Amino acid sequence: MKRLTNNPLKGIHNKPILTDVFYTENHVPKPIIIFCHGYKGFKDWGAWNLMAEAFANAGYFFVKFNFSHNGGTAEQPIDFPDLEAFGENNYSKELDDLKSVIDWITTATPYHTEANINNINLIGHSRGGGIVTIKAEEDSRITRIISLAGVSDYESRMSSGEALKQWKTDGVEYVVNGRTKQNMPHYYQFFEDFETHKNRLNIKRAASHLNIPHLIIHGDNDTSVKVEEAYNLHKWNPNSELKIIEGANHVFETSHPWETSQLTIELQEVVDSVSTFINP
Repeated sequence: MKRLTNNPLKGIHNKPILTDVFYTENHVPKPIIIFCHGYKGFKDWGAWNLMAEAFANAGYFFVKFNFSHNGGTAEQPIDFPDLEAFGENNYSKELDDLKSVIDWITTATPYHTEANINNINLIGHSRGGGIVTIKAEEDSRITRIISLAGVSDYESRMSSGEALKQWKTDGVEYVVNGRTKQNMPHYYQFFEDFETHKNRLNIKRAASHLNIPHLIIHGDNDTSVKVEEAYNLHKWNPNSELKIIEGANHVFETSHPWETSQLTIELQEVVDSVSTFINP
């Protein structure tokens, strides 16, 4: 299996997008899977590398990447050494980054004997689930979309009332990372960008207008993004497929760092469900 990691891709926001590709080299074009991490996430979190290997071994060309402003750097792609970049991130930048990755993989000639550019599948975890839903609705190159413990609404996660006024006054608000103990900034531009692009960033609108196959996977023990959000997505797109994994939490019973060589039963079920969805 080929595994090429930390390849810097130039996006449009002056910071590199680090990409990983996993595939079995056999000169047969394979369905492409592009994976988008979630909030306070990164491409090397927990068991994502093992998941990538599982998809590559199952016959897919798997791509994962760090959003340009996720807080990682080319030198240190794990965790968040660049909190300034994290504070300058927003949903529009993440959509731009995903477009840059799609543009790259569809024109990266070294991979054309291995990657089927007419079969592009997006997986988004958590906040990334909203990003792939919006991108799939607006980009005709996308073949299928998978929301993995994905959010159904961005606006409800914004500060409001007095907290919003304070955010505007201070220009920044902070969230504590429970694992790294960092105070992670969100600059007020995050809210301004959302307000400017409110219609585009409406996940309900995007899900309702999807006309490609749509798989929604969620654990019924998810305390970070409630399973009700999966039911919302399914309601808004009745043609979607809904897969509820019993007992699974937000990260399908994995953690960071992940130091075993096996996927959890729950994450293996994710891999199997996606494979069945793409190649029924």
